[in-house]
Amino acid sequence: MEKKATSNETQPLTSKKDISDCNEGEDCKENGLLIRNPKSALRLMEDGNKIHPGQGNKEEAAQISNGYSGVQSSVPCNGMGEVEDAQCTNPAATTTTTTTSTTCGAEGQQQLMELEDRETWSKKIDFLLSVIGYAVDLGNVWRFPYICYQNGGGAFLIPYTIMAIFGGIPLFYMELALGQYHRNGCISIWRKICPIFKGIGFAICVINLYVASYYNTIMAWVFYYLVSSFTTELPWTSCNNAWNTGNCTTYFSKDNVSWALHSISPAEEFYTRQVLQVHRSNGLDDLGGISWQLTLCLLLIFIIVYFSIWKGVKTSGKVVWVTATFPYVILFILLVRGATLPGAWRGVLYYLKPEWQKLLATEVWVDAAAQIFFSLGPGFGVLLAYASYNKFHNNCYQDALVTSTVNCLTSFVSGFVIFTVLGYMAEMRNEDVSEVAKDMGPSLLFITYAEAIANMPASTFFAIIFFLMLLTLGLDSTFAGLEGVITGVLDEFPHVWSKRREFFVLGLIIICFLGSLATLTFGGAYVVKLFEEYATGPAVLTVVFLEAVAVAWFYGITQFCNDVKEMLGFTPGWYWRVCWVAISPIFLLFVTCSFLSNPPELRLFDYNYPYWTTVLGYCIGTSSIICIPLYMVYRLIITPGTLKERILKSITPETATEIPFGDIRMNAV
Repeated sequence: MEKKATSNETQPLTSKKDISDCNEGEDCKENGLLIRNPKSALRLMEDGNKIHPGQGNKEEAAQISNGYSGVQSSVPCNGMGEVEDAQCTNPAATTTTTTTSTTCGAEGQQQLMELEDRETWSKKIDFLLSVIGYAVDLGNVWRFPYICYQNGGGAFLIPYTIMAIFGGIPLFYMELALGQYHRNGCISIWRKICPIFKGIGFAICVINLYVASYYNTIMAWVFYYLVSSFTTELPWTSCNNAWNTGNCTTYFSKDNVSWALHSISPAEEFYTRQVLQVHRSNGLDDLGGISWQLTLCLLLIFIIVYFSIWKGVKTSGKVVWVTATFPYVILFILLVRGATLPGAWRGVLYYLKPEWQKLLATEVWVDAAAQIFFSLGPGFGVLLAYASYNKFHNNCYQDALVTSTVNCLTSFVSGFVIFTVLGYMAEMRNEDVSEVAKDMGPSLLFITYAEAIANMPASTFFAIIFFLMLLTLGLDSTFAGLEGVITGVLDEFPHVWSKRREFFVLGLIIICFLGSLATLTFGGAYVVKLFEEYATGPAVLTVVFLEAVAVAWFYGITQFCNDVKEMLGFTPGWYWRVCWVAISPIFLLFVTCSFLSNPPELRLFDYNYPYWTTVLGYCIGTSSIICIPLYMVYRLIITPGTLKERILKSITPETATEIPFGDIRMNAV
């Protein structure tokens, strides 16, 4: 559709940051060439008085939810309203809502100014693999199988699917659409949505730093196991090692061994006494010294992470071709191997046998909601960051459905990988699967599964590929979590860090490493458990709840759907609207209230966490979300006017969002 400029539309549109090529007294209309804006860096061409938008008009979407309108003004270069004879006497004075920029000079008609553009993914598949790699992590392998059989086996798939359809996937889609449309990280994006909620971005960054401080320590444990696997006999196979105690007993000994009440498997002693060395700590009040072996492993992990993300998505998008695809190759190999083991069917039956009566228990629905939420991972700023590097018209709707489906199916298949092996162990021990599957969390991988692998034929090979799989699963999530912080800070402070990304990433890695020192002590496993339960769970749930409310109720569901239509060419249907406005916030509120009303009683190995650790956990969780009310107060204080005016200004988008119209990038509130 071609839009003709009338006599009142002869003034070219200007960018947020005007080009100062027009000197006083020069007539900008004569050359009629629109160039690339230094902010949007998109090619703009004006032929005579005609502008070719290409993708339609933004005016129909200009009305925002709180009553303020985005108006396309036509203020001339001098800002005085003289349209016919507008001169570029003061380019800096131009303040329009929908803008482009002009240049004067004889050479302007022959060439366009090429300026730096925002980094984008080299290929669409880079983005998809990065999102899949982020969503599919260690929790898919150890948490979902345990949660599934604990909450009714196959019956658990019903609440899990319902929570995914009405809670997890809509939130996943919403974050991808927000990031792709506004092209900003988790902090600065709120200037374009609802500025008073900008504290959400700072809270997300704090949460990601907490996650980096303990999640990478688990990766260090995996790395330790991987290095220890390069032997002809795996070290957790026998009881003849320096770290073993008199209680060490192996199930798989050729001799008839009686299993006593205090018997401990060699795999458990390797994990607790050699890797973690928790016997050298008395608990959180006496963590003991730092394990130099784990410190070295963590240092190597962070070196890998740094050189994978230091240059941005151009490099990390290539790394995920290995880290995101390799786990699926290994999962398939382990699935085939597990299915051929004696007793595998017992594990599968235990995994999927439905217990329908458990569907009446509230805890099952809470666990299903929490599992799908933490599995898909909205609220960490990662989806916003990754989507912000997409092309504007990328089909993020399709991406959301594909990646979330792959994630859920991966969790389901991982259950078969785990439980075929547990069935094998139950067969060899002549016990019920329920007795074998007592371990949960990391212990399920580092004790139960590791012991099963150690007693398979070709155990060294399967141990190496299994821990390589865990390593690549964790690296993807680490890349993503740190990229959420990096993109958020670089977009918020571009004048400071945009040209110094490598140094900022290095500083961030050093901060994360120093923050992990407490988890590297002999009692570090207790710290990891505390952070895992309290530092992220309720905080992230609160963040995403406020994010959903801010987008649906303050920014406006109509405006958000119009944004999606501009990108994709179609408006989200009533199902998505209802989910975003009501169902998803209720879903989040339901999980949050359930967690707060029934906080977990922490126990790890033989250590019962004292009461003061619960208080400490809530303090850690609150330290991140406190950023939200603090910024709200700060925002209202610095905004001029009456209280009503301050509130209205604080919930009104303050900066324009750049929208491409064919080859033109427009700015629209």
